[in-house]
Amino acid sequence: MTRDLVYGRNAARELYRGPREVLEVWVTERAAAQIPWLDAGPRPQVKPERVLTETAGTRDHQGVVAWCEPFRYADAFELAGAERPLLVCLDQVTDPHNLGAVVRSAEGAGATGIVVPAHGSARVTPAVCRASAGAVEHLPVAVAPNLARYLGDIKGPDLWAYAADSEGAISMWDADLAGGVALVLGAEGKGVRPLVRRTCDGTISIPLAGKVGSLNVSVAAALLLYEARRQRTAVER
Repeated sequence: MTRDLVYGRNAARELYRGPREVLEVWVTERAAAQIPWLDAGPRPQVKPERVLTETAGTRDHQGVVAWCEPFRYADAFELAGAERPLLVCLDQVTDPHNLGAVVRSAEGAGATGIVVPAHGSARVTPAVCRASAGAVEHLPVAVAPNLARYLGDIKGPDLWAYAADSEGAISMWDADLAGGVALVLGAEGKGVRPLVRRTCDGTISIPLAGKVGSLNVSVAAALLLYEARRQRTAVER
């Protein structure tokens, strides 16, 4: 039976709260004594910490390693078909910690989901689950075979696509993010690929007051998402 590995206390806790079935749990003796929500799933097996470290492939497990059903990817077009969707499209973001951090911010901001390309991009892994603090259990993540083609298919009068760019034509304060929006962000140092950028309706920038010319992709995503959230909340009042 195919199953996924999840480690870390927050990631495991949200796993218990999410739709995936928890199949097996290993904990250290200390974690077993400290974590009350372990009673909500299968009986945890107490193991030495070194066993959990070897199993997780990292010391960052916080005394909890769990196995669950495989992650189910969403349909990218169904996400775009939601009412006033707020999507984050990541163009070749390969760092699992960045993907996890973006998922965490997107879930907190009430985004519709995340879309990643089929090639050259991080997927949902144990490290992503850990970096997202378990938010990946509550936010749809979809894979598009070709991101540029996908954006070309979904954009229209009710859904605009903006590529994040440090020299973007429009500031995030001036962009209309209250309707259907796809925010497209690229990998650190590379940015959004030219073809993907040209497919978007425009480029959006985050005003910076310091001397550093750009932000980490997960920080940029958080700022854009919460500006979109602010605008949407204002419209709904």
